[in-house]
Amino acid sequence: MPKASEVEQLLTAEEVAERLQVKVDTLHQWRWLGKGPRAVKVGRKFVRYRAGDVNDWIDAQTEQAPAPPAA
Repeated sequence: MPKASEVEQLLTAEEVAERLQVKVDTLHQWRWLGKGPRAVKVGRKFVRYRAGDVNDWIDAQTEQAPAPPAA
């Protein structure tokens, strides 16, 4: 985690969409629905994403292997 005096790199929606291999519109829809990675509002019209928040969101999406059927 960065020190308080350091600013973590902020990613554009285009960069995040490319990393996730989804369309930018999909990323915007996830944000509107509250389902995607946390976003940072920069000024009145710019939205950016912290790389760490994107990575945390990806980790939270990881599915567990299904339990084997009971014998």
